[in-house]
Amino acid sequence: MLGFEQIDRTNLAEVGGKGAHLGELSRIDGVRVPDGFCVTTDAYRRIIASVPSIDERLDRLANLKPDDHTGIGALSAEVREIIENVTMPDELVTAITESLARLGERTPCAVRSSATAEDLPTASFAGQQDSYLNVVGADEVLRHVRRCWASLFTDRAVTYRLHNGFGHRDVLMAVVVQRMVFPEVAGILFTADPVTSNRKVATVEAGWGLGEALVSGLVNADVYTVSDNEVVTKAIAVKRLAVHASPDGGTRDAPIEPERQSEPTLTEAQAVALVRLGRHLEAHFGRPQDVEWCLAGDEFHIVQSRPITTLFPIPESGDQDNHVYVSVGHQQMMTDAMKPLGLSLWRLTTPRQVHEAGGRMFVDVAPDLATPKGRARILGAFGDADPLVVDALRTVLDRGDFIPSLPDESGGPAGAPPAAIETDPAVVTELIAQTQESVATLRREIEPLSGTALIDFILADLAELKRILFSPRSSQVIMAVMTTTSWLNRNLAEWLGEKNAVDVLSQSVPHNVTSEMGLALLDVADTIRPHADVVAFLQQVVDEGREDFLEELAGLDGGRAARDAIQGYLDEYGMRCAGEIDITRTRWSERPAMLVPVILGNVRNFEPGAGKHRFEQGLQEAQRKEEDVLTRLRALPDGEGKAEETKRMIDRLRTFAGFREYPKYGMINRYFLYKQALLREADRLVRSGVLRTRDDVFYLRLQEFHEVVRTNEVDAELVLERRRAFQTYAALTPPRVITSDGEALTGEYRRDDVPDGALPGLPVSGGTVEGRARVVVDMSRAELESGDILVTAYTDPSWTPLFVAIAGLVTEVGGLMTHGAVIAREYGLPAVVGVDQATRLIEDGQRIRVHGTDGYVEILG
Repeated sequence: MLGFEQIDRTNLAEVGGKGAHLGELSRIDGVRVPDGFCVTTDAYRRIIASVPSIDERLDRLANLKPDDHTGIGALSAEVREIIENVTMPDELVTAITESLARLGERTPCAVRSSATAEDLPTASFAGQQDSYLNVVGADEVLRHVRRCWASLFTDRAVTYRLHNGFGHRDVLMAVVVQRMVFPEVAGILFTADPVTSNRKVATVEAGWGLGEALVSGLVNADVYTVSDNEVVTKAIAVKRLAVHASPDGGTRDAPIEPERQSEPTLTEAQAVALVRLGRHLEAHFGRPQDVEWCLAGDEFHIVQSRPITTLFPIPESGDQDNHVYVSVGHQQMMTDAMKPLGLSLWRLTTPRQVHEAGGRMFVDVAPDLATPKGRARILGAFGDADPLVVDALRTVLDRGDFIPSLPDESGGPAGAPPAAIETDPAVVTELIAQTQESVATLRREIEPLSGTALIDFILADLAELKRILFSPRSSQVIMAVMTTTSWLNRNLAEWLGEKNAVDVLSQSVPHNVTSEMGLALLDVADTIRPHADVVAFLQQVVDEGREDFLEELAGLDGGRAARDAIQGYLDEYGMRCAGEIDITRTRWSERPAMLVPVILGNVRNFEPGAGKHRFEQGLQEAQRKEEDVLTRLRALPDGEGKAEETKRMIDRLRTFAGFREYPKYGMINRYFLYKQALLREADRLVRSGVLRTRDDVFYLRLQEFHEVVRTNEVDAELVLERRRAFQTYAALTPPRVITSDGEALTGEYRRDDVPDGALPGLPVSGGTVEGRARVVVDMSRAELESGDILVTAYTDPSWTPLFVAIAGLVTEVGGLMTHGAVIAREYGLPAVVGVDQATRLIEDGQRIRVHGTDGYVEILG
């Protein structure tokens, strides 16, 4: 047993998260914590060891999937029953009763579970185990201690551990026994706003009686928001019910007198005083807190304080200035969390300073927003890319006090735009040849390297990557595409009323490596389609979740040709995958089975020769649109001049537009060669016992891996800590914009041209289409039929093979020149991107109508 006075945050392993926090709280000056003690994890460990039949059940639990509700329910119930009926050793019974006597043997107590993985900075486990209130007498306390131990194996606790990678033996249970306080008012305090994440706004929820009614969701709460020692908003609920202590032990629900139901539970002064106390706790623990409190008499008592784990972390700046961070992932079509190796390689690739938070990357635009020219540049850059970012930034600027207003720097001319480039197809072919030659050189030179020489080589080769990726000539081509697109859409709308004409004019352009990738998989399907045994075998690969199948495939009738077709595709495009800017993500070449569902969909949904037909069809539509536009222009005043200039711009668009996708393709080729070499080195370190598994390298930064290779030593605890942090980050949704106050801003479409109930977005590929929505979060599990509309969070180039089968596209993230938009136009698919929460608001299977020209989505039912 340990009394609260003997406990601080260093005792986590002995008393669990809740116990450690209560011990730490009791040491803080000015904080009232009801007295108590902890039954330590050693007692739980001894109890579990005394019952051998539990071991086998824990092994079986560990092998279950998180969604196996039936299996989890049955096994968990068996474990709980064993623990609840276990006989405690006499010395443990004596220790508990003696500690209880110091509180007063008949003193009502709260008996609370306190797991070693509970209330941690990265995983709260809140509500996963049980707590009991108003427990009176030694026998009842002992019984409820056993029930707390058993609650480590509730269905929800087991499922949570399986989801978050915690082993059932890794988590131990302590039990808190604490003197009860019988309050007039109780509730929860969040020292950061749980909705906006603003760390400068606190939220107080309060209700009559014990806080159990609020925590369990039985009643509505009064809600106070407090900022700068002032109540900013106050919402007083109708409170019809309260939870009170029962005279016989336990609790009871009691109705509240009608005249008190609408009374405020706290005065504004009390709410401010409570928040001030919360700030004191926040300062002590070093992060925003979720605080359970109660008011008895005129005194606040703190019965729990834990980190708020759902807040998106704030990028670290190292100063006290105001900062405005914009998500890199929303621009790169990759909003998933990245592992440390991926983050470090991207930071070494990009020319702009990047800040990390929650496994994502952000850039600070506050310095740009401070000056008129910088503000115009930033808002203009995001105007077509992501209007929601623009709105979020304007929200910050409109406040007037967050970003200082500074004059433009004087003394030098503004940076000149890149010089215009001649419209010459040879420019594109030369750029592509340079990239191919550079990648071939890398492949040849990196192959024999190992040890520190390998890491040094990669660090040096990044200069070559950036030389190719950011070459002035490449930038000129991409800028030409953007300016030409803008010129054509603006002028054809003005002259002809033609909206988004480029959507059709840019179909089937040459050298678009991403659209070619989608069409090439149709050719693979053509090779497979005639062979029924091959099709059946590939379906079996999908149904059974098989990974290695190519060699077995070659033994079937038609299988060798099928294998060679798939392998040829992988040789050309196998370095790609979803989230490909993160070097640690599994590539198609590493797991070819990811492509099999798409191949089978192409076999079912298309006729032979569909790839060539789709390209020719797009080319003909572009030519017809060009002829139509030029004919209509010639009929206008000064029509010949308008038509002549428009023809030059169309030629320029079609010459350069395909190259837009190539620089990233070259970068991903390079990344994959780096990855293969790094994994070879990781395998060597696994064989020598330095690393536990080859993917340990993913949780080290490139420079850290260099040190591991040099010393043959690794900080295994650091790797484990980062693994767990990544699991937590993966569950967070990154904001488009977050301030240094922690406020997450999503932005809004402030439009009056969207029908009621429709979901607004950014129009990126014209046309209107109606069909079945298929909400897809994992490309490798997509089951699409011809005519379906793909709804997903984001698409990067790896999603292109799905585009050949769909009739329209809706994404939560995207812009006019991002990959999904470019390929949607290439394939002639109506598309709306930047539709906030589309994957939640649209249900899989619903009929929807996509207005790709006007930028909204209607849900039809």
